[in-house]
Amino acid sequence: MPYSLFQRMARWAFVPRRRIDRLTLAVAATAGTVILAGCGSPSPALATDASGYHGTMLPAPVEKPAVVLTRMDGTPYDLRAETDGYLTLLFFGYTNCPDVCPVHMAGISAVMAQMTFDETRRMKVVFVTIDPERDTPEKLGPWLAQFDQRFIALTGDSATLHDAQTELGVTPAVKDTTATGATGYAMAHAAQVYAFTSDNLAHMVYPFGTRQKDWADDLPRLVNERWGADSTVAVNAAAMGSPSTSASPGVLR
Repeated sequence: MPYSLFQRMARWAFVPRRRIDRLTLAVAATAGTVILAGCGSPSPALATDASGYHGTMLPAPVEKPAVVLTRMDGTPYDLRAETDGYLTLLFFGYTNCPDVCPVHMAGISAVMAQMTFDETRRMKVVFVTIDPERDTPEKLGPWLAQFDQRFIALTGDSATLHDAQTELGVTPAVKDTTATGATGYAMAHAAQVYAFTSDNLAHMVYPFGTRQKDWADDLPRLVNERWGADSTVAVNAAAMGSPSTSASPGVLR
């Protein structure tokens, strides 16, 4: 992927809110379930709530999947153990994805490049393929490294990948053979990034259409978020007279 294309992908994350509904993938983060859709399908986006975050607050925190996946060098990667205590951005995608996956990775990478070393050293971005048949180590590793060499590429057998998605609470990805083309088929998959904070729980998810500005606002806060009574979420919610656990989605305008 030429660097100029990478730059264009990064700029896509600045899409105005009024246009997001025409670009985003159909996804609903409600009670641990999501709607699957093919890449590029339209959907509503979600508004900032009383927490002050731009992501979507989940009704209840979600635990990291207790799975052992595989690094590109073939060694095991215990997801919970390897990311313990880090702000971990977890995403399930694939390299032949035409929009959702590269836009997410480009937006996060562009923002991390502007963050401090102290902030980024407490972060891990984990990309798990849902297309291991085509996403070989020789393909997945270099593809992800083009966005940021710190990003962690993982794979696994079909059963492990299925279990990881199920444990997270998303419908496992499926092949979409109707979307044939140069790559043969597409994958219908969940389009949100799960943000696990230092308590090892995901309180927020970020749908396709999240802008760079939103990532830039939220990531430094998430690195330091503790989710206690003195958290920024609780303070903001109290100031607005709303419960800190509000998860009501709204359409961005």
